[in-house]
Amino acid sequence: MTSDDADGSFDADPDPERVAVLREVADDVRGETSESKQLANILYRTSDLYDEDEETTPEEIVRNVKFILEVNERGGLGR
Repeated sequence: MTSDDADGSFDADPDPERVAVLREVADDVRGETSESKQLANILYRTSDLYDEDEETTPEEIVRNVKFILEVNERGGLGR
């Protein structure tokens, strides 16, 4: 992975080990509370950035995380 370049771009090289660690942490923090489920979903979604089988960008992940937070704030998808 390289950090943000001067032009603001971000390059996340596939990193199976990073994917595994992020997903393991997500599994560990997932619990019964909405907050723990929310955090686990965010970590799992972030891991997609490093998964060679996923095609996503940091911008897509930020949009998805915002959606996760908004859904939680509203009390769920069905409301």
